[in-house]
Amino acid sequence: MEKKNSILQVVKYFLIAASAGIIQALSFSVMEELLHMPYWPSYLISLILSVVWNFTFNRKYTFHSTGNITRAMLLTALYYLVFTPLSTWAGNWLTKIGWNDYLVFLLTLAVNGITEFLYQKYLVFKE
Repeated sequence: MEKKNSILQVVKYFLIAASAGIIQALSFSVMEELLHMPYWPSYLISLILSVVWNFTFNRKYTFHSTGNITRAMLLTALYYLVFTPLSTWAGNWLTKIGWNDYLVFLLTLAVNGITEFLYQKYLVFKE
């Protein structure tokens, strides 16, 4: 039963993360294609939008957390205090050396999804 619950939790997390990824991808595309913004502000703004969405819905539906929301938000903010500058710097560097903006964006989404799930499961919303 424990394994089934863990698998269900992973599926829920990544479905919600996928919806956050759609929000991030759409907002990133609008800023890149319509507003012609550089990579780093496009990425940063779209990341913030997706984080708010992802945190809100995963807290409620994936982890069923009724714990201290302030603590959970602060721990999530700590994750993003590390992840955001590293991913923004790395993405900006990769695009400046010729990598495609969308490839960098998708790789960053994948790294973010995996590391954030583990961080939230074992630290932010641990039972």
